[in-house]
Amino acid sequence: MIRFWRVVALIGYFGLFGLLLLWLAWLEPPVRLPVALALILWVGPLLFPVHGLLHGRFHTHAWTSFLALFYFVFGVFHAAGPMAWPWLAWLDIGFSALLFLGAIFYVRAGARSSARVGYPGANSRVAGPAKGG
Repeated sequence: MIRFWRVVALIGYFGLFGLLLLWLAWLEPPVRLPVALALILWVGPLLFPVHGLLHGRFHTHAWTSFLALFYFVFGVFHAAGPMAWPWLAWLDIGFSALLFLGAIFYVRAGARSSARVGYPGANSRVAGPAKGG
């Protein structure tokens, strides 16, 4: 099941990345900003977690779920406003939801599998020696 959620997260990530490139550079470029600046502001943050996502790192997936919420809000904002192609905003919402759910459930499944194996870092409450007497 862990592999399934990783694939869902990667589909959401690359779908969102490609959609934003297509949306901002070609289909509906911003009017008030240069296209290069819009790409840096909106697509640039997606470049930070790419290495950790491709290597299946749990911390990167956990932090990327927060990033997915930002793009979800971006899609909702544009879906509520006037657009030439509103389906772009709905695709943004869908891909960001896939990224969020895939990343969260990948981390959850990874924590469960590492707890079954007996990985010492699986339970955060037992991170160090017990305090007290």
